[in-house]
Amino acid sequence: MRFDKLAPYSPMFLDAIGTTIQYTVISLVLGVILGLLIGIVKLSNGPVAKVLKPLTVAFTAIFRGVPLMVLLFLVYYATPQVTGIELNTFGAGIAVFGLNTAAMTSEVFRAGIYSVPKGQTEAALALGVPKKMAMMDIIVPQALRSILPAIVNEGISLLKTTSLISVLGVADVMRTAQLVMSQTYTAFEPFIVSAVIYFIMVYVLTFFSNYLERRLRKGD
Repeated sequence: MRFDKLAPYSPMFLDAIGTTIQYTVISLVLGVILGLLIGIVKLSNGPVAKVLKPLTVAFTAIFRGVPLMVLLFLVYYATPQVTGIELNTFGAGIAVFGLNTAAMTSEVFRAGIYSVPKGQTEAALALGVPKKMAMMDIIVPQALRSILPAIVNEGISLLKTTSLISVLGVADVMRTAQLVMSQTYTAFEPFIVSAVIYFIMVYVLTFFSNYLERRLRKGD
């Protein structure tokens, strides 16, 4: 094993870490925002929600049932054929990872909101608080306390899932290991380095998740 051979490629791996983090953070933020909205729609009974609810159910089913690599290929390669709109690799990756995160977190939000006692909503309405305001200012903040660890865990899963973007040629950690392999004619060292990088990033997020859970328990 000659890890010293990888020293000239250190800048490539550092840039790759930044790319992986960028895809993870942007996709997670987009997914959490959309997931919250979808979760609220799933629990609502208004006329607009009744129209949107079947769409949200179908949306969740698609992203749960279809492999993400297939969706990446569909969005990046098939979208221009059908719509004439060409997405670059960044747009395609963020779209697929963000929507997949939205599908997963929508169920987390739905369960979290559902776990808040109905008496909270009834009390707010009895005091004259509009229903939308009661949801966003009273119910959702309480639900966030119980679902934040699950959101962090989704972020951990997303971090590892972003390695799929390498199939589109994006120089993330996984793709960089492949490029280094092709230039050094060694496979063990570059992929061990990529595995260590992913492990460290996941460990940091796991540590943060455990810390967050402990703080929430103390708060309770």
